[in-house]
Amino acid sequence: MQIAIGLYPGFTALDAIGPYQVLTQVPGVEVVLCAAETGRLSDDNGLLHLDIEHTFAEVDRPDLLLVPGGFITRKLARDRDPIVGWIASAHEHTTYTTSVCTGALLLGAAGVLDGLEATTHWFAYDELATYGATPTERRVVQQGKVWTAAGVSAGIDLALTLVAEVWGPEVSQAIQLGIEYDPQPPYDSGAPSKADPAILELVRAISAEKEAAVRAG
Repeated sequence: MQIAIGLYPGFTALDAIGPYQVLTQVPGVEVVLCAAETGRLSDDNGLLHLDIEHTFAEVDRPDLLLVPGGFITRKLARDRDPIVGWIASAHEHTTYTTSVCTGALLLGAAGVLDGLEATTHWFAYDELATYGATPTERRVVQQGKVWTAAGVSAGIDLALTLVAEVWGPEVSQAIQLGIEYDPQPPYDSGAPSKADPAILELVRAISAEKEAAVRAG
């Protein structure tokens, strides 16, 4: 099975690296990182740099497609960035088409989510709905072959759930144990429905500021 993680400048690192760490542990799979162009590609902080060796054109029929999120995804979706075209084309051949966080907006722009329930980062629910999806706060949403995960860290949950679906629960549990994924956060505030209203507004304001900075270029 070929698993393609589609990237773009400004992606959020954990969105991609979390699933990458899980999926590369599955025996016999080929995990490929690809983007519109080969060469150096940086995350949304400009601190993590990847050397991309494969273009979208070279990875046109993956069995499993995954796209991470980032603050730039709204712009990429609206501008019909090359990753949107790649998703639309590859989706015709995939067994699973998946996203993490605001990567769901790219699936939406590619026409993948129309009429489906889907999740994304809670800050982007309204934008997700403009693509015909019904947003939900569930951490992982399965709609046929289209699977979406909530914000950032939910990519690990998505990947483990996919592994259980395709390779069996024992493989998924073994990988979970191998990476010692046993979340015990200090606060139960990881979803908007759980967070203190003041914290929710603080994060909303910070996110809006980052979005504005991306739009300003």
